[in-house]
Amino acid sequence: MYYAAVAFLAFTVNIILNWNSFKNAWKKTDARDTKKLSLIRYGHFLLAANCFFLTEICWGIIYDHHDVPELFPIVYSITVFYFLFMLLTMLTWASYIVAYINKGNFRSKILTIGAWIMFLLGIGSLMLNRFYHFIFSYNEAHEYIPEKGSLATFIFVLAFYAILSMHMLIAAYKTKGSQKIRYMAVAYTSMALGIFMFLQILTSFLPLYVIGLLIAICIVHSYVEAGEKKEKEIQDHITSIMAEDYEAIYYFDIETGEYIEFSRSQKYSFLDVTYIGKDFYKESLDNIEKTVHPDDKEYARSLFNKEAMIKNLEGKRSFSYKYRLMVDGYPRYFLFTYRGAGDDKHIILYEKDIDDELMAEKKIHENQEKSITFSRIAESLATNYDAIYYVDAVDSSYVSFEANDIFGQLQVSQLGKEFFEECYSNIPKIIHEQDRNRVVEFLDRDKMITALDNHRSSSIEYRLLVDGSSQYLRMIARRSSDKSHFIICVENIDDEVRREKQRLKELKTEKELARRDELTGIKNKYAYKELEESIQGNMDHGLDYLPYALIVCDANDLKKINDTMGHVAGDEYLKAAAKLLCYTFVHSPVFRIGGDEFAVFLRGDDYYIREELMEKLRNQVLENQKAGNGVVLASGMSEYNPKTDTVVSDVFERADKAMYENKRKLKGQ
Repeated sequence: MYYAAVAFLAFTVNIILNWNSFKNAWKKTDARDTKKLSLIRYGHFLLAANCFFLTEICWGIIYDHHDVPELFPIVYSITVFYFLFMLLTMLTWASYIVAYINKGNFRSKILTIGAWIMFLLGIGSLMLNRFYHFIFSYNEAHEYIPEKGSLATFIFVLAFYAILSMHMLIAAYKTKGSQKIRYMAVAYTSMALGIFMFLQILTSFLPLYVIGLLIAICIVHSYVEAGEKKEKEIQDHITSIMAEDYEAIYYFDIETGEYIEFSRSQKYSFLDVTYIGKDFYKESLDNIEKTVHPDDKEYARSLFNKEAMIKNLEGKRSFSYKYRLMVDGYPRYFLFTYRGAGDDKHIILYEKDIDDELMAEKKIHENQEKSITFSRIAESLATNYDAIYYVDAVDSSYVSFEANDIFGQLQVSQLGKEFFEECYSNIPKIIHEQDRNRVVEFLDRDKMITALDNHRSSSIEYRLLVDGSSQYLRMIARRSSDKSHFIICVENIDDEVRREKQRLKELKTEKELARRDELTGIKNKYAYKELEESIQGNMDHGLDYLPYALIVCDANDLKKINDTMGHVAGDEYLKAAAKLLCYTFVHSPVFRIGGDEFAVFLRGDDYYIREELMEKLRNQVLENQKAGNGVVLASGMSEYNPKTDTVVSDVFERADKAMYENKRKLKGQ
């Protein structure tokens, strides 16, 4: 039984370590995609190993009962599968090594052919063993007996694993760094597999090859998969950081034009480039017609074709060019840089908006020509803010630059010795009481250093008291390039904040209008759906929701009025219906939920006198019907029962049913 227990342990460890890798075994990929191909081949090896483990589990359990004649055919079949899956692990391991190294040389082809020959010879030997017992046999007591042929076979297999190990060691010798370590790990794994397979034949009743496979799987997981995963995470992180500087990065096949976009700028989404495309050259030419400045189109067209790109990269690591794109009706300069991907099959192209950089360079040149001093530059910068403080990070001494007087009676000198201490003493005098603690925390020197170690800048918005009223300000803190000083800027954002508040107020008004029925002025179907979802949410979460009732009403004879008197008369009829409901149910919201359908949500005082209100409504309707003047509304009401109702629609449907009963009575009268 211990035999099965060891195999079960190996099977479990394999599942836990390589659950995601098993999924790769079923994937399909282009043979040129060597990275994915090696993952798929490794998945095949893991599946073969698990099949071997399962066979060992079955053999270990059933062989304990080999003396039962009825079980002997099963024992024999499992033994055949034992050797079959052992050969399959050898074949899949060799295939994985060939794909992993990806040399495509003569040695790799010989290894692949050799593995297949050994696998096929092994299958043939198993078939012949049925008649000539030269690999294994069973005696009259149904006991397993290894034959001499198995020893010769396993010596041959050991030699093959030794060849695989040498193949990997040669590859490791020609590489450096982490790749060398991974190649060495795979080489030693091959040695371990061969040794344990050889020992297995010497001691047939010990699960040594199971242990060898388990060691191989653990080594590959620890040294190969984990290392490659870490490197990929680092590469992806570097790529994501680099991508932040570009509007888009494209990776495309030189021959076919198939491409993938790695970065996308929402600002320039008008370029209309998909994430995955079939023809980079054609789509680029199409986009040139749509987006490039008219004077630059001919130049741009000459660059985006296969022949030009290949020629421009001859003898160069990269090639760059720039031209203008029309953005919101204005031209902006973009820089395009492309370079080979290192496999002679793909090109990587970077697209970057450099208009601001060019303008900045132009401005610097102009400033240099005019010999603007540092103090003039600082003064110019200060005009973008209400105050700028240049604070020594060690002793807190500072220099301030101010563009206007927003501080009222507060006197701020141009030179000071204790910036933070002066701020703490002034905060109770000039900062809104609700913002004081936040500002004190923001101006904590140690916390500011920590925040700026992790981010380029840190900011806070707060209210300043000026002549009894408050104004919104934003304070932004940065560190100088040598980290010896803080640069703290203060700007007045009062207009910005108040415009945003006004925008939100207008947006709220727009939303309210969107919930109003244009004809009657009461709430519409959209507003009813929102109410229904809110009630349903409370019911679903087990809240003790308030008692409520729903009234459903239908305006009788609306179609007849529209047909005989016109739609204007029909509209007036609906307005009168809405007015009657609002007059009757003063404290409850009324909704128009269809052409001639209305709903009323009863709660609070209206709920507790609902019967009186319904009677009042129906009496008025009867009077209108007798007089032949006024609105005739069929109505039905239903109360929410928390013991039986699970959805709001249950209450609505009962009210709707009661409304139709009332409609029949009104027609009968």
